[in-house]
Amino acid sequence: MNWLNRLERKFGRYAIPNLPLYIALAYGIGAMLNIMSRGSLYYTLSFNPYLVLQGQVWRLVSFLIATTESNIIFLVFMLLFYYSIGQSLSHIWGAFRFNMYILVGILGTMLSGFIVYAITRQPGIFLDTYYLNLSIFLAYAAIFPDMQVYLYALIPIKVRWLAYLDVALLLYTFIIGDLGTRICIIVSLLNFLLFFFSSRNYKKISPGEIRRKQRYKKEREKAEKVSGAAGGSRHYCAVCGRTEKDDPDLEFRFCSKCNGNYEYCSDHLFSHEHIK
Repeated sequence: MNWLNRLERKFGRYAIPNLPLYIALAYGIGAMLNIMSRGSLYYTLSFNPYLVLQGQVWRLVSFLIATTESNIIFLVFMLLFYYSIGQSLSHIWGAFRFNMYILVGILGTMLSGFIVYAITRQPGIFLDTYYLNLSIFLAYAAIFPDMQVYLYALIPIKVRWLAYLDVALLLYTFIIGDLGTRICIIVSLLNFLLFFFSSRNYKKISPGEIRRKQRYKKEREKAEKVSGAAGGSRHYCAVCGRTEKDDPDLEFRFCSKCNGNYEYCSDHLFSHEHIK
């Protein structure tokens, strides 16, 4: 992502460190205020483009803590979960890129509200951070699809299946929803779409790259026959068992936190359980 690299070199020093903690604390404060007000505070804090244009500019910021959640137990589990995945994303991407992901999500939410209001002229549009939270989870699922979580603290399930369920519900809502709902879904998730597609390595599916891989495969098989090294490999992932023969572009690293010489592929370097 060259555009992000350029931005990070220029503005990286302004990134907020430990942003997931601040997000969780702010959301928790908003939830407690909503519980104490018996739900009435939500409509004072949430983003409403009509009321913003009428002078209630605090909604440009206050919607970040607006929530309808009233179950304290569920709230605690949700905050811990989102703090955990936020920390993982910040660790993988770095503080600046995680900051940018959240910023683009916030701007996308506000932009979607203004677009819908400009088209429909409906004053009753209230938005919160629902799609922003969803985009954080989808980013985590895209990077750690095999990570296992416990649904309701009892049922083990891989993150990828929860992400598939969320995407299916989004598609269903998009199909049956009105124009305003569709615009909100697309624009509010611009951060995920932007980061996901801009980080894909489309070179891998180009005709030239496919031919290069085919030549590489033939030359490798020929070299193995000559040297008698067929079946051998230099790298081996201790989690999934893949080697450099499964994918010549796959990268391998040793984990300094594991006791012993355990090597992991790039998909499991940060998501494996450390061996002690």
